[in-house]
Amino acid sequence: MDWGMAIFGTLDTLRTQLARPEHFAATLAYVAEVLQPDSAAHARLGRIAPGVTERVELAGGAFALEQVYLTKPRAEGRWESHCAYIDVQVIVAGEELMEVADMAYLAVAENLRPAKDVIFYRPFDGGSVLRVRAGEAAVFFPPDAHLPSLRTGAAATLVRKTVIKVPVWA
Repeated sequence: MDWGMAIFGTLDTLRTQLARPEHFAATLAYVAEVLQPDSAAHARLGRIAPGVTERVELAGGAFALEQVYLTKPRAEGRWESHCAYIDVQVIVAGEELMEVADMAYLAVAENLRPAKDVIFYRPFDGGSVLRVRAGEAAVFFPPDAHLPSLRTGAAATLVRKTVIKVPVWA
């Protein structure tokens, strides 16, 4: 499969840049709902306690992991990538830094496939840094190693986020 590199931006940006938007239809509809302040999905995410993750099933084999947490220092983060799912990480409230790099540049530390769809990598300092704010998202494809949930400054901040796992197409 010939993948492009990660994309990021607003919902409108994602709609225009995704190579196969029809494959992301359920995801984009869910993202539009969760970003709507008066929606049931937004209210549900707003009720989640810090440190908790809730799973929401979506159409087409996709699912969302709604989560609330405090951002962490970079030293506590772990580079990761996924092979069976594409990550669509959406910040609903707060902001965080995410780093991204082609996984070919990283050394595997722990491969939890196939039981779990995650490969962890050794520390790496050559990634590109994204500052993702409320209402913005990042899409990470299988070759995109990523390091999410990082502080934007010295202090931790509370983030309300949903990570949609979209099955990779054949």
